[in-house]
Amino acid sequence: MNHDSSRRTVRVRPVDQCVSLDEIFRHCLPAFGGAYLRRIYTILDRAIGMGCPFTLAVAGPVTISGQHQVWLLPLLETGWVAYLSTTDAVCYHDGHRSLNAHRDPVFEVPIFGDDGALRDERTIRVTDMAFDEDVLLDQDRFLTAILQRPEFQKKMTGTELRNLLGAYYAAQEKANGVDAGLLSTCHRLAIPVFVGAPGDGSVFLNSMKLWAMRQAGLIGEYGFDLDLHAEVFEACAYHRWGLFDNPVKALATLILGGGVPKNYNLQPEPALGQVLGIPDVKGYEFDVQIVTAPVTDGSLSSCPPAEAVTWGKVDKDTYQQSTESMQGDFSMIMPFLVKALLDNRKGYEQRAAEIGDERLFAEEPRARGYLRPRSGYRLYEHRAELCVKLNESVRENRDWLMETLTYPLARG
Repeated sequence: MNHDSSRRTVRVRPVDQCVSLDEIFRHCLPAFGGAYLRRIYTILDRAIGMGCPFTLAVAGPVTISGQHQVWLLPLLETGWVAYLSTTDAVCYHDGHRSLNAHRDPVFEVPIFGDDGALRDERTIRVTDMAFDEDVLLDQDRFLTAILQRPEFQKKMTGTELRNLLGAYYAAQEKANGVDAGLLSTCHRLAIPVFVGAPGDGSVFLNSMKLWAMRQAGLIGEYGFDLDLHAEVFEACAYHRWGLFDNPVKALATLILGGGVPKNYNLQPEPALGQVLGIPDVKGYEFDVQIVTAPVTDGSLSSCPPAEAVTWGKVDKDTYQQSTESMQGDFSMIMPFLVKALLDNRKGYEQRAAEIGDERLFAEEPRARGYLRPRSGYRLYEHRAELCVKLNESVRENRDWLMETLTYPLARG
């Protein structure tokens, strides 16, 4: 009988013969859901080893639950992540632990407890996490005070807003002796933070309060405003950088949960290629996602990378080898994935200390991608120049764009 040479023979290794998480992921997850996890791990390993910049989409209450300090911040500290897409709520709850007089404000509660009793106690619940209502009220006062500061009295992108918030969060964390949070870390690493639905969260609600007070004549001028056009353009400029300016000439995306953060990570390709008509724009070469939504519900959250190929958001020539979508709860999976990848990096660091970088890179080429500078890409610091480059591309595409301005509209 002739056997297809492309067949993958099922070979396993007993867990008590594995000495690392890397070996467990590669040799102890042969089938079913475990095989999805193995494929996700090996794709992430390939993308990191290739030196591919990552965009990261995170939906879900990662800051209120402390997940950011468990695995997200260690991942950002590697220098592998170019920018982050998340929710306004993630940015809002990121500030709770550093508030004055609220030391360790988050505590555990039963998921199926008495929510009426919690309401009577003025306790707010997020699944099995909870905090006193006063934490929200103080967070609102904190944000209101910040948004009235002089540097906020202008129109700005959301990335600028969250970079400035990160500086204030960092000062608050230092003053109260608490560990760094998400926005302060992104501020320090100059990682842009995008929020595709800024109106759907309490950071913006506090801006709305100040706007409403100005409209009612209760306060004087309030000049803060979000420039959504410039923010989307900035995201496109980063995508263009990844495809044309960065030496790897490719991008990877890691999507955790779905919703708006996922779409925001995927939209720069159609914005560049379909809407702005920039030539030779391709989608992500690597696309890994972990979502709870079943693919049959027809939502953006659940759609796999293969569907995104039809939109041009994922590269059609590589997706069968470099993408995977796993149905699961990322809070159960990410600590192990990140730990395994960080252990790989640590191993390369130790080996480099023994034999030197160049010999290591000759023996293990993927070590170069793993050992990228921890300082990262610091794209936020380069946003102006990258936007200028994209603007030049738009200007060069004048003829094509001018033809898109008219359409034979029906008359009523």
